[in-house]
Amino acid sequence: MTELRHRGATEKELQEQHSEDKVTDKEKGSETEGRSERDGASDSEIKPDTGVAEVPVPADDTPEVLNKALSGLSSRWKNWWVRGILTLAMISFFFFIIYLGPIVLMMIVLCVQIKCFHEIITIGYSVYHSYHLPWFRTLSWYFLLCVNYFFYGETVTDCFFTLVQREEPLRILSKYHRFISFALYLTGFCMFVLSLVKKHYRLQFYMFGWTHVTLLIVVTQSHLIIHNLFEGMIWFIVPISCVICNDIMAYMFGFFFGRTPLIKLSPKKTWEGFIGGFFATVVFGILLSYVMAGYRYFVCPVEFNNDSNRFTVDCEPSELFQLQDYGLPSVLQSITGWTTVKLYPFQIHSIALSAFASIMGPFGGFFASGFKRAFKIKDFANTIPGHGGIMDRFDCQYLMATFVNVYIASFIRGPNPTKVIQQLLALRPDQQLHIFNSLKAHLTEKGLLPALEEAA
Repeated sequence: MTELRHRGATEKELQEQHSEDKVTDKEKGSETEGRSERDGASDSEIKPDTGVAEVPVPADDTPEVLNKALSGLSSRWKNWWVRGILTLAMISFFFFIIYLGPIVLMMIVLCVQIKCFHEIITIGYSVYHSYHLPWFRTLSWYFLLCVNYFFYGETVTDCFFTLVQREEPLRILSKYHRFISFALYLTGFCMFVLSLVKKHYRLQFYMFGWTHVTLLIVVTQSHLIIHNLFEGMIWFIVPISCVICNDIMAYMFGFFFGRTPLIKLSPKKTWEGFIGGFFATVVFGILLSYVMAGYRYFVCPVEFNNDSNRFTVDCEPSELFQLQDYGLPSVLQSITGWTTVKLYPFQIHSIALSAFASIMGPFGGFFASGFKRAFKIKDFANTIPGHGGIMDRFDCQYLMATFVNVYIASFIRGPNPTKVIQQLLALRPDQQLHIFNSLKAHLTEKGLLPALEEAA
């Protein structure tokens, strides 16, 4: 029944589009344009526009146990319960991987990235498979490997500097990492050129762009998530939790109170859900930040210990995670009777994070909705019953990851002395001596060196 409605809706849209094209041609009165449009419609290179309905509609994969238990409910309430139960299961799994530590979190991010890439590339293959384009999926996965090698190689060089310098093979790979990455990409580029087929050039370049845009959206953003994680797990957990909270609360407010449509791309989204989700997420972000900021396990940067060859999250918390007194506005003083309140400075930053998750984050979902509408599909996949594919759950997370990374670089992160020392140790002895003498002269001129010598 769903497929019949889907097919009927598609045919209706095509008929409406055809009638609009006829009216436009009549108004223009141009036989040349009409002839060019008719010729273009028969060109095999634009066949994808008529082939979008070939994308398979994911079947209902709701577990049989839930189907039997919820058989007496309407489809609306059945979907509500299925989404609710699976949401609680995913949140429980999220808490579990946080307990397992940063390494497991990084591995989960990598697995999610690969699955999201697979879902998007599969849609492209489903649309264009009838053209028998050579090497499309092979090249797509090859480019994924190249980009991951480049990004993760950079991360390994930065975070495992001592280990890399200690092992000869790793030191060589690190020294020529970017050249090797470029050589790998160049090989894939040549393979693509050799795979070009006559009469399908335009289509193959469409798919080349498809693959690279997917890499930009999925791989680059997941790499930024891992960078955020190295700043401290709180920079990973709070933003992701705010997006999850906004998604849940917007759905809840929209389900019970939604009346006013928000955007045509997502007819089920309402202004009531959008506004309710915003306030709920801001409050949630402040409370969650207050709880997590008191634990070193969450606030300390994730660093690699060269002695134990393990990641550690132990440090002296910075001022960002130490309670401070903040004066309240006079209006709030008259209401609460308090003149000051103790807060972690990170809670102030959490307001910016939660506000972005509530206002701009949903546009990642709207973007994904537009993508799915363009190809007449409901979900990217049917991996999670009631939720669709992994990409359906992470469409807002990738946009959030970029914002957090930019926010940290702009307002939080300063020069890292550890990385500066690592770079100095990689220089030749004469270069190190030159820097030492320059730094000594600078400190002496500033009057700091004698004070340091006396203190020693």
